[in-house]
Amino acid sequence: MGDILLFPDRDHPRAPVAPEPLWRELVGQELHRERTRRAERLVDVAERAGVSMQYLSEVERGLKDPSWEMLQAIAGALELGVRELAGRVTRHRRSVSVPDRERARCSHERRPLLVKDVSTIP
Repeated sequence: MGDILLFPDRDHPRAPVAPEPLWRELVGQELHRERTRRAERLVDVAERAGVSMQYLSEVERGLKDPSWEMLQAIAGALELGVRELAGRVTRHRRSVSVPDRERARCSHERRPLLVKDVSTIP
Protein backbone atom coordinates (compact mmCIF):
# COMPACT_ATOMS: atom_id res chain seq x y z
CA MET A 1 0.00 0.00 0.00
CA GLY A 2 2.51 2.61 1.12
CA ASP A 3 5.37 3.28 3.44
CA ILE A 4 5.60 5.92 6.13
CA LEU A 5 8.83 7.87 5.96
CA LEU A 6 9.96 10.25 8.70
CA PHE A 7 11.72 13.34 7.53
CA PRO A 8 13.94 14.72 10.30
CA ASP A 9 13.77 18.36 11.18
CA ARG A 10 17.39 19.44 11.12
CA ASP A 11 16.76 22.63 13.09
CA HIS A 12 15.02 20.83 15.98
CA PRO A 13 16.39 17.31 16.55
CA ARG A 14 14.74 16.93 20.00
CA ALA A 15 12.17 14.26 20.83
CA PRO A 16 8.52 15.28 20.32
CA VAL A 17 6.45 16.44 23.27
CA ALA A 18 3.35 14.45 24.20
CA PRO A 19 0.14 15.68 22.54
CA GLU A 20 -2.30 17.85 24.45
CA PRO A 21 -4.87 15.79 26.39
CA LEU A 22 -8.48 15.80 25.23
CA TRP A 23 -11.02 18.01 27.02
CA ARG A 24 -13.00 14.94 28.12
CA GLU A 25 -9.85 13.54 29.77
CA LEU A 26 -9.22 16.78 31.67
CA VAL A 27 -12.86 17.02 32.81
CA GLY A 28 -12.81 13.38 33.88
CA GLN A 29 -9.64 13.89 35.89
CA GLU A 30 -11.15 16.89 37.65
CA LEU A 31 -14.36 15.00 38.45
CA HIS A 32 -12.30 12.11 39.84
CA ARG A 33 -10.14 14.53 41.87
CA GLU A 34 -13.24 16.14 43.40
CA ARG A 35 -14.93 12.82 44.15
CA THR A 36 -11.83 11.42 45.87
CA ARG A 37 -11.22 14.71 47.71
CA ARG A 38 -14.71 14.36 49.15
CA ALA A 39 -14.00 10.67 49.93
CA GLU A 40 -17.11 9.60 48.05
CA ARG A 41 -17.73 6.28 46.38
CA LEU A 42 -18.33 6.05 42.65
CA VAL A 43 -21.67 4.31 43.21
CA ASP A 44 -22.98 7.08 45.49
CA VAL A 45 -22.11 9.92 43.11
CA ALA A 46 -23.50 7.98 40.14
CA GLU A 47 -26.77 7.37 41.98
CA ARG A 48 -27.19 11.06 42.86
CA ALA A 49 -26.36 12.04 39.26
CA GLY A 50 -28.82 9.51 37.83
CA VAL A 51 -26.18 7.69 35.76
CA SER A 52 -24.76 4.20 35.96
CA MET A 53 -21.62 3.56 37.93
CA GLN A 54 -19.97 2.26 34.75
CA TYR A 55 -20.82 5.45 32.83
CA LEU A 56 -19.43 7.68 35.58
CA SER A 57 -16.28 5.58 35.72
CA GLU A 58 -15.82 5.94 31.96
CA VAL A 59 -16.36 9.70 32.18
CA GLU A 60 -13.76 9.97 34.96
CA ARG A 61 -11.27 7.98 32.89
CA GLY A 62 -11.85 10.20 29.86
CA LEU A 63 -13.39 7.42 27.76
CA LYS A 64 -16.81 9.04 27.40
CA ASP A 65 -17.60 12.54 26.19
CA PRO A 66 -20.65 13.45 28.28
CA SER A 67 -23.41 15.69 26.94
CA TRP A 68 -23.95 19.05 28.60
CA GLU A 69 -26.91 17.64 30.53
CA MET A 70 -24.90 14.67 31.81
CA LEU A 71 -22.05 16.95 32.81
CA GLN A 72 -24.50 19.14 34.74
CA ALA A 73 -25.93 16.09 36.52
CA ILE A 74 -22.52 14.66 37.46
CA ALA A 75 -21.07 18.01 38.53
CA GLY A 76 -24.26 18.74 40.48
CA ALA A 77 -23.94 15.44 42.32
CA LEU A 78 -20.54 16.74 43.48
CA GLU A 79 -22.08 20.12 44.39
CA LEU A 80 -20.25 21.81 41.51
CA GLY A 81 -21.58 23.93 38.70
CA VAL A 82 -20.37 23.26 35.17
CA ARG A 83 -18.80 26.74 35.11
CA GLU A 84 -16.83 25.96 38.28
CA LEU A 85 -15.77 22.59 36.86
CA ALA A 86 -14.57 24.19 33.61
CA GLY A 87 -12.70 26.85 35.58
CA ARG A 88 -10.95 24.22 37.67
CA VAL A 89 -9.97 22.26 34.57
CA THR A 90 -8.55 25.40 32.98
CA ARG A 91 -6.66 26.48 36.11
CA HIS A 92 -5.24 23.01 36.67
CA ARG A 93 -4.21 22.72 33.01
CA ARG A 94 -2.41 26.06 33.16
CA SER A 95 -0.52 24.99 36.28
CA VAL A 96 0.85 21.86 34.56
CA SER A 97 1.00 23.26 31.02
CA VAL A 98 4.03 22.96 28.79
CA PRO A 99 5.81 26.33 28.44
CA ASP A 100 5.05 28.28 25.25
CA ARG A 101 8.55 27.73 23.87
CA GLU A 102 8.06 23.96 24.15
CA ARG A 103 4.69 24.18 22.39
CA ALA A 104 6.21 26.21 19.57
CA ARG A 105 8.96 23.64 19.22
CA CYS A 106 6.43 20.83 18.86
CA SER A 107 5.16 22.24 15.59
CA HIS A 108 8.63 21.84 14.09
CA GLU A 109 9.21 18.21 15.02
CA ARG A 110 9.30 15.22 12.71
CA ARG A 111 6.21 14.66 10.66
CA PRO A 112 5.32 11.38 8.96
CA LEU A 113 4.71 11.38 5.24
CA LEU A 114 2.69 8.67 3.57
CA VAL A 115 4.15 7.66 0.23
CA LYS A 116 1.78 5.64 -1.94
CA ASP A 117 2.87 3.08 -4.46
CA VAL A 118 1.23 4.55 -7.57
CA SER A 119 2.08 1.53 -9.70
CA THR A 120 -0.81 -0.40 -8.09
CA ILE A 121 -3.45 2.24 -8.89
CA PRO A 122 -5.61 1.12 -11.87
